[in-house]
Amino acid sequence: MNTEERREKLLDRLERTDKPLTGTALAREFAVSRQIIVGDISIIRAMGKNIYATPRGYIIPSEQKEKRMVLATLCCRHGADNVQKELDIVVDNGGFVRDVIVEHPLYGEIRCDLMLATRRDVANFVRRMQECRANPLSVVTGGVHLHTIEISDKAALLHIQKDLREEGILVEEA
Repeated sequence: MNTEERREKLLDRLERTDKPLTGTALAREFAVSRQIIVGDISIIRAMGKNIYATPRGYIIPSEQKEKRMVLATLCCRHGADNVQKELDIVVDNGGFVRDVIVEHPLYGEIRCDLMLATRRDVANFVRRMQECRANPLSVVTGGVHLHTIEISDKAALLHIQKDLREEGILVEEA
């Protein structure tokens, strides 16, 4: 199979799944290196396809299949010790954490896809952060960061905001 055929099949594979697929798994499936897959994903993105690179792998969001109807941005502040608490509050109230965003003083907005829907997703994310000895992105902003979340309705959003406020995590607008 040539490069163009591989990219078409890679895109088709991503469009047919609801689960993230790792670069390593895709490389095995297509009998190429993981770096080739990374390059293919970059080129597919440049052609206008929306592919998220999450800690669990690549995924194309399926907006038509999504039951979540409300999109919200939460401004939060906390240290690394409260990452799991914050994310658990969101998913426990039915939220889906799309991303984390920080405003870097040099580079401007930095956005990373998280795609966390369950406590298991959150636990795996926190475990990987600890294993890598990585700091959360918010370390460059004194703990301040944004999350884009998807939720089923406004009532769920109010519960998330209330719980985050009670934990001292939600940054209230002035």
